[in-house]
Amino acid sequence: MQVNLNSTLTCPHCGHEKTEEMPSDSCQWFYDCTNCAAVLKPLQGDCCVFCSYGTRPCPPIQKGDTCCS
Repeated sequence: MQVNLNSTLTCPHCGHEKTEEMPSDSCQWFYDCTNCAAVLKPLQGDCCVFCSYGTRPCPPIQKGDTCCS
């Protein structure tokens, strides 16, 4: 299975979208919106900001794991 490391995050506060490269071996719990400076945190039940606000889930989830390591 090929893992795609690029995901477009959408800020829930201002709607700004930015494509970022995800870390391949860990979760990213915080993300600073480059437009409005809001600090994004994962929604309840998600392991990272990419799973909550991205167009693709984080690499461990893409691989079929239950959560980031």
